[in-house]
Amino acid sequence: MGHRGEKAPPPPPPPLLLLALFASCLGRVVKVPKGPLVRVEGTEVVIPCNVSQYDGPSEQNFDWEFSTNPVEDSKYVHIVSSWDPWFTSREYEDRVNNKEITLRRNSNDAVELVIMNIHSADEGMYRCTTPSTDAVFQGNYNAEVEVKVIADGLRVSGSKARSTSTWNLSEGEAFHLRCSASTNSSEHTHLHVSWEFKNGLAWQEILSLTHEGKFQPGLEYNERFISGDVRLDAMANDIYRLSVSQALPTDEGAYRCRVSEWVKGADGTWQKIQEKTADVVNVVVQPTALGVFITGSNVTVTERDSLDLTCNITTDRSGIFQAEITWYFSESPDGTVADAQVLLSADRDSVISDSTLISLSHVDRTSYHLLVRDVDIGDSGYYFCQAALWVPQHNGSWYKVAERTSVPVTVEVLALEPIYHVFLNASKTPKFSEDPTELECRITEAKNTEANIRFTVSWYYRLPLRSDEVAKDELLAAMDADWTLVVGERSKQRAQNGEIIFSKPAVDTFRLRIQWASEADKGDYYCVISSWSRQRNNSWIKIKDVASMPVSILWSTQDYALTVEAVKLKPFFMAGHTFEMTCKVSSQNIKTPRYSVLITAEKPLNDQSSLNGTTRIISLNQDSVVRREDWTDQDRVDGVVLEKVQENEFRYRMYQTQVSDAGLYRCMVTAWSPGGGGMWREAVNGLSNPIQIDFQTSGPVFNVSVHSDSPTVYREEMVNLICIITVEGTVLDPDDMSFDVSWFATRSVAVDRYPVFLASLDRKGIVIQARRNGSSDVSLERIAPLEFRLRIHGSEDQDFGNHYCVVTPWVQSAAGIWQREMELKSKPILVTVKMDVLNAFKFPLLIGIGLATIIGLLSCLIGYCTSRWCCKKEVQETRRERRRLMSMEMD
Repeated sequence: MGHRGEKAPPPPPPPLLLLALFASCLGRVVKVPKGPLVRVEGTEVVIPCNVSQYDGPSEQNFDWEFSTNPVEDSKYVHIVSSWDPWFTSREYEDRVNNKEITLRRNSNDAVELVIMNIHSADEGMYRCTTPSTDAVFQGNYNAEVEVKVIADGLRVSGSKARSTSTWNLSEGEAFHLRCSASTNSSEHTHLHVSWEFKNGLAWQEILSLTHEGKFQPGLEYNERFISGDVRLDAMANDIYRLSVSQALPTDEGAYRCRVSEWVKGADGTWQKIQEKTADVVNVVVQPTALGVFITGSNVTVTERDSLDLTCNITTDRSGIFQAEITWYFSESPDGTVADAQVLLSADRDSVISDSTLISLSHVDRTSYHLLVRDVDIGDSGYYFCQAALWVPQHNGSWYKVAERTSVPVTVEVLALEPIYHVFLNASKTPKFSEDPTELECRITEAKNTEANIRFTVSWYYRLPLRSDEVAKDELLAAMDADWTLVVGERSKQRAQNGEIIFSKPAVDTFRLRIQWASEADKGDYYCVISSWSRQRNNSWIKIKDVASMPVSILWSTQDYALTVEAVKLKPFFMAGHTFEMTCKVSSQNIKTPRYSVLITAEKPLNDQSSLNGTTRIISLNQDSVVRREDWTDQDRVDGVVLEKVQENEFRYRMYQTQVSDAGLYRCMVTAWSPGGGGMWREAVNGLSNPIQIDFQTSGPVFNVSVHSDSPTVYREEMVNLICIITVEGTVLDPDDMSFDVSWFATRSVAVDRYPVFLASLDRKGIVIQARRNGSSDVSLERIAPLEFRLRIHGSEDQDFGNHYCVVTPWVQSAAGIWQREMELKSKPILVTVKMDVLNAFKFPLLIGIGLATIIGLLSCLIGYCTSRWCCKKEVQETRRERRRLMSMEMD
């Protein structure tokens, strides 16, 4: 075992580290504060020590020693160590064990020696030593500092002019606090005196006289210190007086004096060596009492009279003060000062704000009179006054000591109501729908209607209901006070179109006119006349509403009737001839009707047993405008005609009829009656009897089917599908037959899914293909007179599904006219696409084997290079420490 502090010598540093060490001038540096350190007996002493420019571990250890006579090195006594628990000498063991002396580490290279209660015997020299961890012994390994212990000579006491510990002061009263502070220290020390205040949990600084002789106010007392309201005076007999010229409610709390003693260190900086406090007094500030009330409670005045209110104040304040009065008005009893309207105010110099109809007079020191002349309805509400007391300060400024607001008083202004009646009559009533209707609302027997009274009207509609139901009123239109018309939802659109007109033909008359009455206008109507009074600010306030008796608008009506008859002009015709039929219309209870006609057809399905959906062919509206609807036969663009023969008779013609035109034909007629604004209103609809077109023919019968030799293929292979047409019955020349062929696919095994169009070939040889998302492609060609082949090139998974063809035959008659037969649909055939597993994995497998081979060869090359050049063992010579051995624990 080695001696304490010894350790095995470290390995020699590399050349670059040696150059860095040689470049350093001092090597290891241990520092303590520059002494002597002057401390007061019984206080805490903290001596810091740090080390820099060292080698070895980042965390350094420290030893502290003490000597009363530092001349002889043997006189040092061990105090405490940061790494050796047996380092402490016997005379310090109790103080170290009791934590009276501790070693506090701040960082890896800095510690503090803390002596809690220093004695006079602790005066002497303190040495801080750091064990060596350096490769080269260079620099200093210890540092010393002298500590001087002086006796406690600081005396602090609080003195007050009154014997009680609590002072009761009135708001605005001045008060003075005293603190006695002195010292008889043997050293040259300075005192720092601070006055502090607490009204809660924490103490806050009021004003201080620092050890450098400067005044330093607290943050919240800076303005009061600048204005001279708070002052600190150094008086005779070591007295420090705090003076406050105006006591505020916020000054209520506890006051104390805090004194600290400072000494200038060897480095020229000031150090605080001790601090003491003395409680002085508790201050209670009584706020200024102020009462504000208005004479009277609820006040009622008549419109155009004057309102008289008085604001009274009471206070216990004596001496010089000035009152500031402000009158407020609010429409709500709970209104605050911020939300209320300021009427008038008188400041502390009795300067009154200007107003024409409102005046404010100062009756005496505590009474303020408010007079409002020529009141109106808008003056009804709540009035209250606010008073503030101001007192002068010693620097000539004024300070507000109190502010109160009175309880609001209710003021009701009674209006001079006009007296009038309202009469409503119907000047025009409808006898039929679309007739005009006119209502007049008049004011009668009006009294007290002065020049400042204005009348407006509101129109209402009430739907007539049974006696046990509650009638619901709907607003048609209403006028604002400025005669702006606001139209209700029921009549907004019709008023914009000019169908409903609201007017005012005279001062006392209002009119409602409906240009074209409809069934929805039947019901009860009434009007409400509102009277408005002009206020002083030129605004209008509603005084009264008077409603008229309701007037019923009703007329007898009969249900519309419409009859439509279709007649086939030719009883029998053949394909290629012209089909013609007429539609005759008769109506009842419709005023000057016009008709629109639509020709529809119901085509039979392929199995001839049921009818397909209704097809809209051609229409003619009430203004005789013809429009082709769903007629899409490009070869017969002008093949259908619809014309108006008479006012109630229409004729339909279809030229060059074909077998595919077979079906039931009807006339769908709509009767229109004239509506408002030149518009037409739909009255009633009617449907005629059906007229059948049926071709009795013994022509050929076509059938269609789909065939494929190999409907199951692998990906990238080609699919061949053949659409085969067979003819039964009459034998035709191939030149007399032509076909439209379309191919469709359903991307599912189920055939009821929505089909996807693939390609088509019409009878003129034009091929149309659908846009495709994948890489596969399709081609369509005619390989025989009755066979059409569809090819799918480079098939993919998305080509899976049921495929079928749709064929429309065309047959040329003996007259040379081409007739279109019924559309035919084949049964579907399922096409499946498989994946070639061997081809799918062939190329990925070859690539994987190649990559594995390359990675293996690269790994062998890296291993060889590493073992050849990078794994040599370097042996370095162990270097011993020059000065002394180190402990094994430090290795």
